[in-house]
Amino acid sequence: MDGLFVPLADAVGASVDQVKLISCLLIAYPLGSVFIRIPSSHPALKHLFSVAITLLFFFPVLKLYAGFFQLLGSVLATYYLTRYYQGPMMPWVVFAVVMGHLTVNHVIRVIYQFSYETFEVTGPQMVLTMKLTTFAWNVHDGQRPAADLDKWQMAKRVTKFPTLLEFLGYSFYFPGMLVGPYLDYSDYMNLINETVFKTLAVKGKSGRNIPAGRKRVAYRKMVTGLLYLGAFIVGGGTWNYSISLTPWFAEQSLLYRIAIYQICGVFERMKYYAIWTLTEGASIKTGLGFTGLSPSGKTLWKGAANVDVLAIEFPSNFKVLLDAWNMKTNVWLRECVYKRVTPKGKKPGFRSSMITFTTSAFWHGIASGYYLAFLTGGFITTIGRLARANIRPLVLEAPGTQPSLAKRAYDVVGTIITTLLLNYAASPFMLLSFTDSFTTWARLGFYGHVIIGAAMAFFYAGGAKFCRSMHSKQQQAKMTRSPSSVGTPVNEKQFMVPPSFDQIVPPRAQLG
Repeated sequence: MDGLFVPLADAVGASVDQVKLISCLLIAYPLGSVFIRIPSSHPALKHLFSVAITLLFFFPVLKLYAGFFQLLGSVLATYYLTRYYQGPMMPWVVFAVVMGHLTVNHVIRVIYQFSYETFEVTGPQMVLTMKLTTFAWNVHDGQRPAADLDKWQMAKRVTKFPTLLEFLGYSFYFPGMLVGPYLDYSDYMNLINETVFKTLAVKGKSGRNIPAGRKRVAYRKMVTGLLYLGAFIVGGGTWNYSISLTPWFAEQSLLYRIAIYQICGVFERMKYYAIWTLTEGASIKTGLGFTGLSPSGKTLWKGAANVDVLAIEFPSNFKVLLDAWNMKTNVWLRECVYKRVTPKGKKPGFRSSMITFTTSAFWHGIASGYYLAFLTGGFITTIGRLARANIRPLVLEAPGTQPSLAKRAYDVVGTIITTLLLNYAASPFMLLSFTDSFTTWARLGFYGHVIIGAAMAFFYAGGAKFCRSMHSKQQQAKMTRSPSSVGTPVNEKQFMVPPSFDQIVPPRAQLG
């Protein structure tokens, strides 16, 4: 089938693999309409259809024959481990098996020096790793007392073990098979059985419990995704993070280099916006992602979203940015790593955050750039949490009142700093090598490390205590000016006290 893709690849200046990937995402749209037309009274047909389309993608189109059987091996191993191994360590055993398999393929990718333009098994395997490890935890939660589970765990737990066909249909759900978004088993079965539609009793034009508006939203996503793709094709070849390695970049002034790098970051992200928006639309065509009705009665389809572009390009803080980027992966990391490594009865802290960031880097691959990016992200998250807990209360107004000038200035400064730190921390993620990453950081004046270091120094040198004192004085002044008003005395617990230095930089013995 390469004869169908080579002329198009030559015309747009892309690799054949990239054209094949986008073609599969677009083909999923009409196939999604076929999928949803299969009635819920025949769930086996829906499972078989999904598996058949995935085989179509992997065999004649992408030619990943061995890759598919590798994925099938992980699927079968997970199925039988979760079915017959009932111990408390079962989810971690599954995690080790599927993540270890993924890491082997990451190593192979590095050995053979595959470029990012080459589409091979690690892409879909990363999505599958999230699905399989989440399923293992869902099965584990289904065996625990309800009193020990939180809201998410209660909603997603598996109490009735699936048949092999159901599990294969879940594992190889075709719209999200190649690049995501991943979905958990309960959402997949709700899609197959149309449970959400039946609960809301929303009738479509066909008389079935399928809400109207699905096609309109899906094709709007398709057009938006293609626009992002076009922007990347036009500008991404020139304005990307690797520009920092050129002699021209080194000759510019520091401020100009920093400004140019922010523009490059926008174009670097366009390719991710494109594929995630395209696959979101394809998922919506199958009925996935329905989240109810708006006040005006229009159907809402936000459940399959994997990215919020405006929140990323104009973030109020780093937490908002992370929550808006690769959202389904964030859910996986939060529910299957962040919460699970936190001791029972304790709140997640810096240790949980750093384990989660390390897991994310490990999941992405073995390149040193991933670890530089996520390690830096861990420190950025910490200073962001400290700022929100200690500085933000000083500029907040009473609920229901207009934001003050100080609050608006805080938001603007927060957006600027967050964007600067995003493009600084993300550069190693794209450049991958240790040398290229540090060359880039040096040519940017290490401004990200300067911001992080200055923030840490401020909070450790008494800044957190100073903020608490200032907030206490503010509350006392409000109560003095208006005795009849309801004053809120300062609550020490609402402020985050910086962790000890050993918690942030563990002793050498703990680093192994």
